[in-house]
Amino acid sequence: MRPFGYVSAPDLPTALDVVAAGARPLGGGTNLVDLMREDVERPETLVDLTRLPLTDIEELQEGGGLRIGALVRNGHLAAHRLVRSRYPVLTQALLSGASGQLRNMATVGGNLVQRTRCPYFRDRSADCNKREPGTGCAALGGVHRGTAVLGTSEHCIAAHASDMAVALVALDAVVVLESVRGARRVPVAQLHRLPGDTPHVETELAADELITSVELPAAPVARTSRYRKVRDRASFAFALVAVAAALEVQDGEVTDVRLALGGVAPRPWRASEAERLLLGAPATEESFRRAAAAELAPAVGRPQNEFKIELAQRTVVAVLRQLAEGSAA
Repeated sequence: MRPFGYVSAPDLPTALDVVAAGARPLGGGTNLVDLMREDVERPETLVDLTRLPLTDIEELQEGGGLRIGALVRNGHLAAHRLVRSRYPVLTQALLSGASGQLRNMATVGGNLVQRTRCPYFRDRSADCNKREPGTGCAALGGVHRGTAVLGTSEHCIAAHASDMAVALVALDAVVVLESVRGARRVPVAQLHRLPGDTPHVETELAADELITSVELPAAPVARTSRYRKVRDRASFAFALVAVAAALEVQDGEVTDVRLALGGVAPRPWRASEAERLLLGAPATEESFRRAAAAELAPAVGRPQNEFKIELAQRTVVAVLRQLAEGSAA
């Protein structure tokens, strides 16, 4: 057991001061506490955020979007009336993650900054550049079925684990970051970094910043949206491939589309090339296949995970087909 300090912050300014002094934030603890038990994370001080007033889901005045507090529990967010009606893809993504017990503990902010589930990251006897920069990546020559095929580097091929973040990227969500220096807003699509030669630097958060809320813009297309997660078992499993999509079709033509992929990259992957090809194209199987193939063209598979490339393409096509049929109904 490694000793650590503990502070229960009564308000946001106190929390920001303590984080600025080097403390690690603690919300639901469903990721950080596990990593501490496994001796992967070794914080000197934890600051408990659960007393902060960051638990509300409220409508934004400008156009009908939503502001989601960073301490909103995943289970509560999934069940919220406005989320279910305006952003069904987000509800579906949340319900596909973890278990009911964990969803009722895990927070929105914590979900966004959770660390990889790569087994080599959690195994202190294995080489891992995320855990100990410069030691190597054991997954390259080891078991890598669940690793990424897009956006990797020679230093890390771990896949990002969050389902919620994939849906938020597709919805053009923005995260609000606060520190003693002030506040700033970052699109969720830009929050997570590709590994490059610094895989241990996983997000754009500065060491003294906290996520305080997530903003969802109004998006009529999101009402026709879906999240599909392909995994080895029906529950409590991470995605091999996931697709978050929203589609609007008028007179047989795609007039709006949002598409993001999970399980295939070190961060939630915005399928920008597929969106570009789909916008204005006929809402047909041929268009969907062409767009999916173009998006996955840069993918690099390895012996155990090469199947993900075709699986991702097929899943994209299946989800878009279902949305197109629903949009035309």
